[in-house]
Parts: sequence; structure tokens; C-alpha cells
Amino acid sequence: MPAIEVSHLTKEYRLGALQGLKQTLLKTGARLAGRPVPERPLFKALDDVSFTIEQGEVVGIIGHNGAGKSTLLKTLARVTTPSSGSVKVNGRIAPLIEVGAGFVPDFTGRENVYLNGAILGMSRQEIDRKFDEIVDFAEMAEFIDTPVKRYSSGMQVKLAFAVATSIDSEILIVDEVLAVGDLAFQRKCFDRMEEIIRRQGRTVLLVSHNIRQVARICSRVLMLDHGHIVADGPPVETCDAFYARSNKSIVATAAASQLSKTQILASGEVTLERLILLDLNGCEVDSVNTGESCTIRCLFNIKKPLSDIEIVYGFHTTDFVYVSSMHAHETNLSAGHVAIDCTIKSLPLDPGVFAMRIGIFDRLLTKIFYGENLKIFNVSTPNGSHSKRILPGLVSIPSTWKVNADIGQSAH
Repeated sequence: MPAIEVSHLTKEYRLGALQGLKQTLLKTGARLAGRPVPERPLFKALDDVSFTIEQGEVVGIIGHNGAGKSTLLKTLARVTTPSSGSVKVNGRIAPLIEVGAGFVPDFTGRENVYLNGAILGMSRQEIDRKFDEIVDFAEMAEFIDTPVKRYSSGMQVKLAFAVATSIDSEILIVDEVLAVGDLAFQRKCFDRMEEIIRRQGRTVLLVSHNIRQVARICSRVLMLDHGHIVADGPPVETCDAFYARSNKSIVATAAASQLSKTQILASGEVTLERLILLDLNGCEVDSVNTGESCTIRCLFNIKKPLSDIEIVYGFHTTDFVYVSSMHAHETNLSAGHVAIDCTIKSLPLDPGVFAMRIGIFDRLLTKIFYGENLKIFNVSTPNGSHSKRILPGLVSIPSTWKVNADIGQSAH
């Protein structure tokens, strides 16, 4: 039996501000008098969405802001009701949606644990049994009898996360709550989620803008766009499709900005006039194949001679994970217009969407020129596919492999 069955789910909202009593009475009077009353337009946050999730599946839900992700989770968690369609859930749900909602500032942490646990459907006996575990996980033993209004926002979220993930449920719904607290606590959150997923075998729905996190944790990914499911499949394939869609928006934004000063830090000694990517045939391109030769060419206007400078060309992802950098050390540049090429014999990047960053530094490593996200480009396999990878990654490292069947015997 599937854990979740969604059939032709639609959720509509009326656009515009809430009306006061006066406006409501005036509109009611107009209707009774037979006069037409203009209605505000309807907005479909979800539009005819259908899918099934099996027991034990870990499903990621991705999409741009406003795509309908949180609305879908709130409908599944019965926080809101659908306008049409049906949702069938087989099992107890633990929703990690707007973690910390329901905390009372004047109550102590202890009192809020019991209150929040009750809101999430836990019995008092269940909370008693798990109380010490919740407090230990949240690292809040010292402050548990202090009013929550004296907690920092991070402390409140840590305690709420500990309560929410302690619920014994068949289905866990998570909405952007894994990046809570400091780095050490974030690591604990990831470990807790992986324990829930891998050891406890629960059904999990995860909404996150951290696409790499989704690709790592989930076994299947749905992509929403304007209330519709536009992709449903393996994590690598669906996440690559999301990056490809995002790339179109990024490229349009970059073209509109035309390398604006908001993207660049510069002393005025150097200006970047053009940045292009050339394939192995010397043709200007926006997409190159992994493992093939390519050249990054920057056209600079050098305002005055520069000596002993460091030139760095680098790649990063569109969410600013720095992947690699190439250096030209102790370079001298004469004043005037100059083209500086960096040729890569075998591009080591895995298929995906990447961006370029450029830096020029003096001998004290002071920035003469630095810019990120200066050019967006695609990396594909020679057949144009982005989805042939078994595991996601950023770089392809050349390697040789050898299987020695008798090595165990010869070692003795």
C-alpha cells in the first residue's frame, strides 16, 4: 500500500489583501441588490498535481520560490485543505514545517517541549519517555527551565527540531529546516536525518533549496514549476534538469547586467572588456564537453604597466561552490588592450552548470580585479547527456583501474 497518494490536487488562493468588515458588508449589500461585484483573481498554487509515494521512499521536492513546494507539504500534513482533488496518507505524519511555531515565549523550554510535542500529536507519556533525549540532542540542559523569550533564535529552532524529529511516525515531512544552529549542530541534524532515513526506513518528503543536499539524501526527486510537476525521477537527472532551467534565468540576468560593478571588485587599473569560452576548434561556445580541450579568453584593458602579478581563472557552481582555479604566477603586463588565454587540455568538470571567476592580484595579493559569476556555461558529455552519472559529483579525476584476483593469496 502506498504511503501517500495524491490525485489531481489543486489549491487556489484569492489574490489581494484581506477585506475588513466594512468592505464585506458593502459587497454583501451589492449582491443582495443585484449589482455586479468584481472578484479578485484566483491564484493556483497547485494545479492538477498527481503522484504516488511508496513506503520507505525518500522524495525530494525542488523548484523556484513560489513553485508550490510548501503548499504541497502543508496540504499533505493537513495544515491546509485542497480546493479540489484528493490526498490519501497511510500512516502517522510528523511535519517539520515552520519548526518552532507554537512556542510560547513566557513558557520555559521544558513547558514548550511538552506543548510542542502535544501539538505534534505526542502523548504526555511519550514526551516523558523521550524528554531527556530531546534535551540532550538540542544541547539545552543548562537552559531548559529558562523562559523561551530569553533564548536566541538558534536555540529555539534547535529545541523545536529535537522535538519534531523525536516523534515515532511512519512519514516525515521536512520543509527547509536542516540548516539550523551552528555548523556542529547542522552536522547533528544531517546525522539524525540519515538515521531516520537509512536505519528506521521511514517515508520522507524533503523540501530544500540546497539541491546538493537533496541529491545526496533522496532516492527520487519531484520538480515543481508554477504549481505543476515538470519532472519526476532519479535525483541526479532531476537536479540536473533544475540546474538547466535555473541556468536560463541566470544567463538572462547576467546578460542584462552586462558585468555590472556590483559583480566586480576593481582598483581601476584593469577593466574586463570581454570573457569568452572557446572549444577545441577555437569557436566561441556556451557549452563544452567534459574531458575535451577548451580555452578561457579574457580581453582586458590595462591602464598602466603591471609587474609580478598573479592571474587566476576559476570555476564555481551557480550556488557558489568553488570547484577549481588555474594560476599564472609572476606575470608582467604592459599598458593597453591584451587578451589572456588559459587553455585546459582536458576539462575535468562533470556534466552540469558552472560559472567563471577571474582574479588579478599584486605581489601582496591585494585585489586589482576580481569578479565572480562572470560567465555561465554548461558542461555535457560528448553525446549531450547530463544524466549518465551513477553518482553526482563536480569533477572527473583521471584514473586507472586494475583487478588483482589473486592478491589475497600472494599476500600470504
